Amino acid sequence: MTVPKVTSASTTLKRFPHIHDDPSTIPHSLDPFTITTSTGFLPYQTSPTTLPEVFQPLMSILDRMSVVKQDGAPGLLATYELGPVVESELPDLTDEVDKLVTADGLPDLYTITALFRDYSFLASSYLLEPCWENWRKNPDGGYGLGRDLLPKAVARPMYRCAQLLDIPPFMSYAAAYSLFNYHLAEPSKGLTYPNLRLVRAFEGGLDPKSSEAGFILTHVDMVKWSGSLISGAVRVVDTLEKAGPRSEINDGFREILTAMEKIEASMEDMWGNSKPHEYLSFRVFIFGITNQSMFPNGVIYDGVLDNKPLYFRGESGANDSMIPLLDHLCQIPMPSTPLTKILHEFRSYRPHPHRDFLAHINAKAAEVGVREYAVKDVETAILLLKTLDHVRSFRWRHWLFAREYIIRRTPHPTATGGSPIVTWLPNQLSAVMDLMISIYDEYLAPDLKSNGEENGHAQNGSHESYNKQVEPMMEQVRDQREKLAKEVERWCKERGV
Repeated sequence: MTVPKVTSASTTLKRFPHIHDDPSTIPHSLDPFTITTSTGFLPYQTSPTTLPEVFQPLMSILDRMSVVKQDGAPGLLATYELGPVVESELPDLTDEVDKLVTADGLPDLYTITALFRDYSFLASSYLLEPCWENWRKNPDGGYGLGRDLLPKAVARPMYRCAQLLDIPPFMSYAAAYSLFNYHLAEPSKGLTYPNLRLVRAFEGGLDPKSSEAGFILTHVDMVKWSGSLISGAVRVVDTLEKAGPRSEINDGFREILTAMEKIEASMEDMWGNSKPHEYLSFRVFIFGITNQSMFPNGVIYDGVLDNKPLYFRGESGANDSMIPLLDHLCQIPMPSTPLTKILHEFRSYRPHPHRDFLAHINAKAAEVGVREYAVKDVETAILLLKTLDHVRSFRWRHWLFAREYIIRRTPHPTATGGSPIVTWLPNQLSAVMDLMISIYDEYLAPDLKSNGEENGHAQNGSHESYNKQVEPMMEQVRDQREKLAKEVERWCKERGV
């Protein structure tokens, strides 16, 4: 399908002038997560696998760090020797960060993001190495305590990178762990899953067939389809802004639906790419500081912010931008709960361009009234409902992952991002199911049951086709809502929540 570019009059193009650019033309002075309809929420260029020579001491430690090194030999984390090596070998290279500039003298944010990724991997490994040792020697004994002082040689340059990128100075999903942590084995073969390789890993992820690699690279494989989500969302809000034809808005939703089918197909591959019984091992290293028993007093970043204890949320797939984009476009209301507050806190851990774009879609959807417009026409309303159903399906599968990979296997009460492991995902999942039922009951059911004769929405027998599309969908929604409530109640009782 050929997607027409929005006109120069659109608010979106004014605010995001590179959105239709060829990613290869974007300068490295721009954040690598500058959004285009080609690359979506992935970086405009795959991440570098090496750093400038001055950072060789950092690269040397990272090459030796993972539990299983690239050559298959045990690394520093295998023998719990990372901490002393960091403390004795790594110089403070903070002053070198500001020397990373492009030809025009601007900060080289592309290289700085790679540096942030590498310091993030080192920081998390250093802080959580004692927890890894405790868990490995006695998995039923919990994690114990992590280190609560991050050495100056890690803390200061990592903090400076975070300042330049406008993100928190801790391991993040996009700028470190997942979306800026892959390269292509053979560039000519493109973004096919078998061609993806990790740059950094904690445990055995440098083996592309490992569960750690599978966990991370499945996320990359999903996000590679996000360009069409962005393109579709832009078509919807920009067409509404200029009072364009409903057919164009419907096509925008169809573009989103096609992309979500591919994204969810890739998501389903997680079961085979990353084995549930192997997840808890490398998961040790992606916990955060906030709401975690391993860091009851926070972590001091030596030489940063007067050495006050700091708290950051850990890496989490919940920081991905695809489903939040659809939350905003479809105007899904979230309940006013402490769990939703955590959802809002996660926003700051996304790359700055992601945050800006999501905020724009959120504001524009409200301004032009996407949901109000959609429900006035049966065809558009059903496309909206199908989009919401993909959000439901995505979040339902995420819940199944949490249940099978984590809840059944560990009593630890919090997810890596610091949210309650049992109740947090159902908070958002219930919200989308409630909205679907509300839209169906208030707008679609009366129209479809009356054959649309009063308002002319469903004519020439099309109501029968609409019913066949909608009724099975809504039956599944109601069944899942009931099942989810029972599951959450059972797990809360078993865990004493």
